[in-house]
Amino acid sequence: MAEFLTANDKRTHLCACLGNENVGEKVCVMGWVQKQRDLGSLIFIDLRDRTGIVQLAFDDTTDREIFEKAFGVRAEFVLLAKGVVRRRGEGAINTTIPTGEIEIAVDELKVLASAQTPPFEIVENSNVNAELRLRHRYLDLRRPDMQRNIIARSRIGKIARDYYAENGFVDIETPNLCKPTPEGARDYLVPSRVHKGKFYALPQSPQLYKQLLMVSGFDRYFQIARCFRDEDLRADRQPEFTQIDTEMSFVTADDVMKMHEGFLKRLFREYFGRELEGDFIRMPYAEAMERFGSDKPDIRFGYELTNLSDLLAGCEFKVFAGAIENGGSVRAINVKGGAKFSRKEIDSLTEFVKSYKAKGLAWLKWAENGDISPSYAKFLTEEENEKIKTAMNAEAGDLILIVADKNKVVFDSLGALRCECAKRMGILDPMDFKFLWVTEFPLLEYSEEDGRFYAMHHPFTSPMDEDLQYIDSDPGRVRAKAYDIVLNGTELGGGSIRIHDGDIQTKMFSVLGLSEEEAYEKFGYLLDAFKYGVPPHGGLAFGFDRLVTLLLGLEDIRDVIAFPKVQNASELMTKCPSEPDPKALDELCLAVKE
Repeated sequence: MAEFLTANDKRTHLCACLGNENVGEKVCVMGWVQKQRDLGSLIFIDLRDRTGIVQLAFDDTTDREIFEKAFGVRAEFVLLAKGVVRRRGEGAINTTIPTGEIEIAVDELKVLASAQTPPFEIVENSNVNAELRLRHRYLDLRRPDMQRNIIARSRIGKIARDYYAENGFVDIETPNLCKPTPEGARDYLVPSRVHKGKFYALPQSPQLYKQLLMVSGFDRYFQIARCFRDEDLRADRQPEFTQIDTEMSFVTADDVMKMHEGFLKRLFREYFGRELEGDFIRMPYAEAMERFGSDKPDIRFGYELTNLSDLLAGCEFKVFAGAIENGGSVRAINVKGGAKFSRKEIDSLTEFVKSYKAKGLAWLKWAENGDISPSYAKFLTEEENEKIKTAMNAEAGDLILIVADKNKVVFDSLGALRCECAKRMGILDPMDFKFLWVTEFPLLEYSEEDGRFYAMHHPFTSPMDEDLQYIDSDPGRVRAKAYDIVLNGTELGGGSIRIHDGDIQTKMFSVLGLSEEEAYEKFGYLLDAFKYGVPPHGGLAFGFDRLVTLLLGLEDIRDVIAFPKVQNASELMTKCPSEPDPKALDELCLAVKE
């Protein structure tokens, strides 16, 4: 039967906060049993809390009743232990833990809760099936590495709050029940019991509320905000997630970027003890695509794209010539030292690019011994083959990889391929942090499937002043005052200068296919606000979960979220979503359609 705490049972120390300086002190610790070791006349218990482990010792000087109680203790029992801190004997020191030189000679022990044998051992870096861990997440979160992750997340959040508060940002909560939005991902809808047949949406972001806060004159807004998107999951995405969300008035894009660079520099200084020197690199979207095939390039290594279209226009090889004639391109990367890849490995790279809709992969391998084996040589003249080698700065030991197709396919496949090759070459240092601002994104992107333009970021992003003249005649040419912050090939956050002119906002809705009536129905409150004096404003949101994941060198975003969802957006522990009570549906005037 469980024992209970009394008024005299006050914890004096966390387990791993004891050391040689506490020798001779009477202490009280509480926690979970990591391990019990019965040596006959001696019993040792490793007691664990979120700080680590301390050893409890029971010997022939221990009261018999307490000794027998310690004998019955098992893993994950919850204990209270009082006793005197003493140095461990010679040969008993454990150098692998901070408390390894001391132990507690226990003279009072309480079993606050017993425990069944857990379905997996509570140890660091467990290789237990992820589904089993998530079904028993409360146990998984006891593991030291998981606790470090969650504590690190808390610490990073505090650094953010301190930094933005010191820079004049006001922490303001925005609603979690709001009006559904017509753009972006699918909303999670919440039926209203009071307003029959009507629905709230959970916010995909606080975007419009934070803009209205600028209209309200708060000047600078900050929030660590919960957001919700009903979309397919990936390793770095969850249906509910957290943003470090900001907005600023009377600013340019340069002001916003410098402010958030300052946060990242502060974060690295306080968390890693590391200085990020100088300004972050800035690169226009068009340059990022041309050089790296990606709007979030990893700039820790080379393998940059080279456009071979001018060299190969009109060649006899139909794969190359046809792509160029159809408005596409032929581009290549040079994997320095990649000639060591076997033919089987190159074939696997071919399958890799096919997942990005590329039809195939042409290649040239120049072995260290001077042998050259191009897959396409017989289709080109000797002069054309030489031009490719020259353009690619090829030399012995190199592997040239070529894709010919529509530009989007070429960029997507080679952009991903260069990163895949870098992984296989083992040249990526996870502690080499390279930040990059990607700027001047296209304002709009055209969907051939839907026959219309969509906002590349969202419909409240301001076009660049010099491109506004093309909004009617050539919308695809218009660039946005938008910027993304990228770290080692991962987008950490993004933002823009917002439209603050009502006429331009109305024009933007029109370009997106919304009539004046539709725009007012969906965004009338914003358009009305624009009649009362709107300051120029802009902001940025960091993906908080993704930021923490990257800083901790982890691969799965679920490892920094206390209770995450799985691939199908369900939570294994509570088994949600679940079927509602029929009475609740009746109150909402809803029925589930088969």
